[in-house]
Amino acid sequence: MTKQTERTPTADPCAAPTAVVALFRSLGDPARLAIVRRLAQGDARVTDLVTCLRLAQSTVSAHLSSLRECGLVVSRPVGRASLHSLARPELLDLLATAEQLLAATGEAVDCCPTYGTPCATGQTTR
Repeated sequence: MTKQTERTPTADPCAAPTAVVALFRSLGDPARLAIVRRLAQGDARVTDLVTCLRLAQSTVSAHLSSLRECGLVVSRPVGRASLHSLARPELLDLLATAEQLLAATGEAVDCCPTYGTPCATGQTTR
């Protein structure tokens, strides 16, 4: 199967395209998602992200490196620092759609014992 065919959603509806899986894995880490959400508000230096996320500089740098390798974040030198930004505006659309989906489902995923935090007993989801 070629990369082009692999990315086509209709190629095999029963197989998860590896590129899509990789995309969601890249966003699946809370720190990386927080970085993407912060960069959605505008460009930032590592020090800005360290302050915002309250993580070690080395941790933020490692996550930025992963996001750059995935093509989701770009950086450019500004003096002695680098300014990081989202590589693709479509990422903002993906985040907005995810928020709409969570709102529509009453954030049931958050109460999912497999992926979220189990909610109080007796709480219902939509």
